[in-house]
This record gives sequence, C-alpha cells and structure tokens, in this order.
Amino acid sequence: MAATTSFTSFTIEPHHLPSKTSSFFLRHLSLSRKLFSLPSPSLALRYQPRFSPLLASQSDTNPFFDDNFDKPREECGVFGVIGDPDAASLCYLGLQKLQHRGEEGAGIVAADTESNMLRSVTGLGLVTDVFASPELLKSLPGTMAIGHVRYSTSGATASLKNVQPFLASYRFGQLAVSHNGNLLNHDKLKMELESRGSIFNTSSDTEVILHLIASSTSRPLLSRIIETCEALEGAYSLLFLTANKLYAVRDSYGFRPLVLGCRPNGALVFASETCALDLVDAKYIREINPGEVVAVDLADMSISSACLMPPKPRKACIFEHMYFALPNSIVFGRAVHESRLAFGKALAEESPVPADVVIPVPDSGFYAALGFSLVSGIPFQQGLLRSHYVGRTFIQPEQHIRDLSVRLKLSPVKGVLEGKSVVVVDDSIVRGTTSSKIVRLLRDAGAREVHMRIASPPVVGSCYYGVDTPSESELISNRMDASELCRHIGSDSLAFLSLSKLHDLLGDEAPTFCDACFSKEYPVPPRKYEKVEPSYMEA
Repeated sequence: MAATTSFTSFTIEPHHLPSKTSSFFLRHLSLSRKLFSLPSPSLALRYQPRFSPLLASQSDTNPFFDDNFDKPREECGVFGVIGDPDAASLCYLGLQKLQHRGEEGAGIVAADTESNMLRSVTGLGLVTDVFASPELLKSLPGTMAIGHVRYSTSGATASLKNVQPFLASYRFGQLAVSHNGNLLNHDKLKMELESRGSIFNTSSDTEVILHLIASSTSRPLLSRIIETCEALEGAYSLLFLTANKLYAVRDSYGFRPLVLGCRPNGALVFASETCALDLVDAKYIREINPGEVVAVDLADMSISSACLMPPKPRKACIFEHMYFALPNSIVFGRAVHESRLAFGKALAEESPVPADVVIPVPDSGFYAALGFSLVSGIPFQQGLLRSHYVGRTFIQPEQHIRDLSVRLKLSPVKGVLEGKSVVVVDDSIVRGTTSSKIVRLLRDAGAREVHMRIASPPVVGSCYYGVDTPSESELISNRMDASELCRHIGSDSLAFLSLSKLHDLLGDEAPTFCDACFSKEYPVPPRKYEKVEPSYMEA
C-alpha cells in the first residue's frame, strides 16, 4: 500500500523565554517543588498528524507473533542535532546507526527557523522504510532536529500513535520530546493528571512528561523541565526541541546512556551511543552526567547546565555492555568491545572446556568468543553466519515452522563444525528457546559436541528501566539451575559468567552499575499505586 503524508501547521504563540542574561543565571540551577500542588492545566496537548507507511503486515492488533527475540530488547534510541543546516539528514543517518536499539518505529522532528515552527515525520518500520521517499527529509528544513527509534514495551503491539518524537502544542508554543527509558510512576502520574482534566492520546509513558510540563507554572521552560523530571521515577534519557533551543536530560541514576559530540562546523550532536556520533563526523566530548539538564540556545550556541535534585548514586545498565550497544561505541566511559573481550576471557578462566573450535553466536557474542579463544588457546572461527537481510518475521505459530525460523538468520558453516567439539559463546540466555535451536542447528551440521558458554550471569530479574524483558516466570534461569538448563537446551555442557567475577571485572566501578537483571537488587523498586479518584463528576 502506498505511503501517505499529511502535515498540519500551527502558529506559535508568544514565548515567555528568558533573555541570554537570565539563561546564564540558570546555570547549575536546581529546583525541588511538589508537583501536585499546581492547578489543573487549562489547555490540552494537541498532536501533529504524522506520516505513516501503512504496511499490510503492520497493525495495532497483529494475530501473529515474533519468534526472533529470545533476548532482552533495548526499547529506544535518541539522536539530536543543533546548529547544522542539514540537521534532519544527519538525524536520519544517526537513527540508522541506532537502528539496533529499536526497529518498530522511527521519527524526526525538525525546527524550521524561517517559519518558527516544528515539523514532524514519524512512521512504523525501519528508519529507511519510514523515510523511503526523499521528499520526506526535504519537508523537515531547519538547523535543529531530534529523532527516535523504538521497540514497543513488553506486551504492547506496534502502534503509530506511540511512535516518537511526540510533538505537542500548548500555551507557550510547540514542544517535541524523544525518550529512552521507562517511568516507574507513570500510572500514578497519569491518574493524577487525568483527575485534573488531562486527556491522553497514547499508551506511552512519555506523554506524561509533556502533560507535566504543560501544567507547570514555573518559568522559563528549563525550570518546567527540571520540575517535571524531579517528579519522575525510573529511567529516562530525554531530548526536547523548541523553535530555538534543544534540551538534553538524563535521570539521576544514569540508567540509560546519552552522549554529547561536536561536528567540525560547531554543530552539537546528542545520541544514545557514540557510534552514531562517529557516523556524522562528530567528535565525542563527554557523557551527559546523571541528573544533568543541558540547554543549547540556537542563537549563539551557548550551553547552560542544571542539575536535578536530589542527587543519586549512578546505576548505569550493565547490559548495555553485554548486548545492547554496538561494539564500536563507548558507553558509560568504557569501550564496549573491550568489555565483551574481558567477559569472554574471564569466562574461559572460570569455565574451561577442551574443544576443537570456539565460535560466537553473532553478532553480540563475537568479542566474548574471541576473548575465550585468546585465554583458552582454542582456535576461533565463524561457525555461524548471520543474515542481515532478514528483518523481524511474523509467522504462523505451528512449532515445526517456528523451529525453522532460526535458520533465516543463522546459517552453520559445516566445514568448521563437522566432527568437531565446539564451544559456542553467547551473550545471554533469557527464555532458552533460541539456545536450544542453535544447539540442534550445530548438531545437524555435524558438530560432535556442543558446549555453551554464556558471557553474563543468569538472567533472573525483569528490567523496569527501559528494557523489554519477559516476566520473571518466563526467565528460564528462574526455573532451572545450570545443569537442568543444560539438559533442556541439549548441550554437552553449559556455564555462565559468575556475578562475582563480573563485579571483579568492573572493579571500583561495580557499585555504579545496575545488575538487577542478575541480582534482583533494584535501585528503584517497582511499585503499584492506588487509583486516584477524580476530583470532579462526569457530566
């Protein structure tokens, strides 16, 4: 079905924005206010119509299911540019580099400085699918843009209305937001806002952020953003865009990554990973610190920084280094490929096994397998080849057909495997379904023995900080110990990297990483909130 595009223009209302002098006064500003003492918002948020490639295989209620994900899924990636005439095009490239962080939807909002308007294009599918027509990027002029790629949250289906960036109009003009993370008090905040008259258009927790900003009485926008973020619980790396400024925010625990870079022409770039900076020729400057709010003014490219209160100890997601991030990224100040190499070396020291060849489960197992090979002395080879031309496959749920789906992405190299004792190194086991299929695939290709080595501890806890993981009852390491799991997947042996060894590898920084998926020690415990009764009667 052909793609369609529609745009709606809004006239910006007069902004009550600070002067350059007062914006510098806000440097290192911190606010701490009680949110719910504020009056009800007088204006509802209005959302821009968005571009949608209406693919026949995509709908809000798909009867099929995806059998490819036996891994936790990073739910989002964000990218932003300010001060470059090709902002939207750079954003498009950056989102492609972050595609591994979200494949269900993508979008870009750009600030057209000539008309003083924000314009939006969003859609379901990969970045290249959403922006298949060159005219779409041309419809996003301006020197500022933010973008987003996403997976839907656990249990949710892909829906166009949830694709970000969200673009809203309120009494001070237009505001767009991109969010990577998950808000633990989303339900409580939403119920409170609804009791005061707010109307929600999406099922995304990100919409709460826009409503809180719209209902705030603080001035200027930087103060409203700080007040809003101090009311949030959970994980968030955020990019905000107005007609003349770009804001970047990271939660006080620093769960999810967010970095800053600079292009040769002086344009500033924000991204979830440094690999996206490299693609657009932006030099990595630093991380956005946990609890930091950065504001960049397009007029003079001045940078103001504020902090959220109260400060919290850093709890960066360790799974970024095990699986989510690309190996050529620097995340939380550490090179990802070096971390994975170290995990593989430690795994070989802890759980050696005599074998003929070490192979990785591509792609994330590559450096861990290389590290295992270097320590063990067992030759490293590519015994499994991954096809990068196969997207997510939605198939009928007959078991014998599902069992074939793994062969769409992984193909064995028989010459490497036949008659060999094989060590297979993977980054993690979640449900165990993919691991059992890989073992069968290798045996069918002639492997004499298959020894599974996992470069992470057993996954026993669900993530509540922006990662789509199964419920704890679905996590196979909650139901089986290593020997039982070994029998279940059909391997000759199975071993995980121990949690204590992982802590040793992280050294003095170990307490600054969140490992709740391995330890069930949650920095911000998930909680349920009682329903907030509305303060009015429906007419």
